Amino acid sequence: MSDKNEWGSNLSFVLAMVGSAVGLGNIWRYPYVLYSNGGGAFYIPYIVAILLMGVPFLILEYGVGYNFKSSFPKAIRKIHSKAEFLGWLLPVSVFIIMIYYSCILGWDGIYVILSFFKGWGADPNTFFAATLLQSSESATGLTSFIPVIAIAMLISWLIVWFISHKDLEEGLGKVSKILVPLLFVIMIAIVAFSLTLPGAMIGLNELFSPNWSLLLDFNIWMAAFGQIIFSLSLGMSIAFTYASYTGEEGDL
Repeated sequence: MSDKNEWGSNLSFVLAMVGSAVGLGNIWRYPYVLYSNGGGAFYIPYIVAILLMGVPFLILEYGVGYNFKSSFPKAIRKIHSKAEFLGWLLPVSVFIIMIYYSCILGWDGIYVILSFFKGWGADPNTFFAATLLQSSESATGLTSFIPVIAIAMLISWLIVWFISHKDLEEGLGKVSKILVPLLFVIMIAIVAFSLTLPGAMIGLNELFSPNWSLLLDFNIWMAAFGQIIFSLSLGMSIAFTYASYTGEEGDL
């Protein structure tokens, strides 16, 4: 493996992994799951899930990727030649996920521009459903082809291509060093602003007040173990792929 196909530093590798994990599964899904499953009490099964499943499976995925240093389908083929088709299920599923992720990224890009002049007006919900999505029903209704969203999606795909087209450290490595810290700065700013909104303390009380009786509910534990998959992006071959680009002297 040539140097250009390896991480330039452990920092690049770690930040890229953090960036892959801190996605919609954490930012959107985790607060909802936490609130719906006992509030503060949910942290107990969640921590147990991290220790029993999250860390072991993540180490396993790292180790297999580091050992094979190849694509996931090729690694499966090395294990058993007739099982290679199983290895393609993950890249295909990741591609499908990227299709709707690019749509969400497109929305984000549009709203970044609109935020400079509060372009959504006095009724953000109506603007999103009726104006942006051009849906007569709701945000979940079917829509026709919308050029502005298509252009925004295309731009997001071009950005991904531009980053991926470069050498690993020059592309994803450098981008991770900039965007991942920036993400945390933005999240802190959003949280700080949210705490100033009416009803913020009520929301925090509902979110973190534990309902200990729910710890006896099996579904709460299932939700915690399920959330770990989203929180750490387990089983998506991301850790496998990133670890495969770690040099012989690199640390996992």
